[in-house]
Amino acid sequence: MPVNEIPLAAPMTAGFLEDLFGQSGKVAVVTGGYGLIGGALSRGLASAGAAVVVLGRDVRAAESLATEIENNGGKALGVGADVVDATSLERAAHDVLVRFPKVDILVNCAGGGATPAARLQPDQPLFNMELREATRVVVDLNLMGTILPTFAFGDSLASGGGGVIVNITSAAARHVSPGVMGYSAAKAGVEHLTRWLAVETARRYAGRVRVNAIEPGYIVGGKNRPRFRKDDGSPTDLGARVIDHIPAGRFGEPEDLVAPLLMLCSPRCGYVTGVVIPVNGGFALAPGV
Repeated sequence: MPVNEIPLAAPMTAGFLEDLFGQSGKVAVVTGGYGLIGGALSRGLASAGAAVVVLGRDVRAAESLATEIENNGGKALGVGADVVDATSLERAAHDVLVRFPKVDILVNCAGGGATPAARLQPDQPLFNMELREATRVVVDLNLMGTILPTFAFGDSLASGGGGVIVNITSAAARHVSPGVMGYSAAKAGVEHLTRWLAVETARRYAGRVRVNAIEPGYIVGGKNRPRFRKDDGSPTDLGARVIDHIPAGRFGEPEDLVAPLLMLCSPRCGYVTGVVIPVNGGFALAPGV
């Protein structure tokens, strides 16, 4: 039977689901792997059977999550590295390959607004020096912070049976989000980088390396929570206006991204590359309705 042929009468068994989505025997590196979204993705990959490398600047946070995963029966390693520092990433890649034979999955999740100064306030002039400098930092974090880890782990991903890269972008790449010029531009760059790498890796490595992206909508928590939720959990005025444009009627949760990630990482998705999957509850499909 061809590798991708599934019998039409196959029962929905645990083995069938493991074949579709299981990651046993795989090694996955998640940058920003202990953050709000990164933490959910790290836990999700570990629950699916992958050995997870939790990578980020705060080595204690990375090791703490790795310990949590191992205490729950998974395999994990916490590694400190700065995604905008090529030297620290090369060192991290060396340390990972000492522990594991290769890397099969790279999830580029590190990113964010970088500094409060990167968000333009309504009472600020548009072309101000503080925004200019903060924009440089936020573009580096989100765009170069995706490119540099890809270079650091790329050779391992391309070796042997190949590997998968999944970039985490943002609805801000597609829709104008007030005040976040640098973040929006950088995430749009990540989406086109995804398409470019998908074509180049497919041609160079005979389809053994696939590159896709997940584009979350409004995932509320951590630093952005005060903007969208009150202390009692109800939406702020801004949060209520946003929910009005989400047909699903709610904000997203980090766990909403786990199933799409497992799908994209599955060998059963071997014919899927260069796609950006919006996970946003239908945001902006029905504006004003």
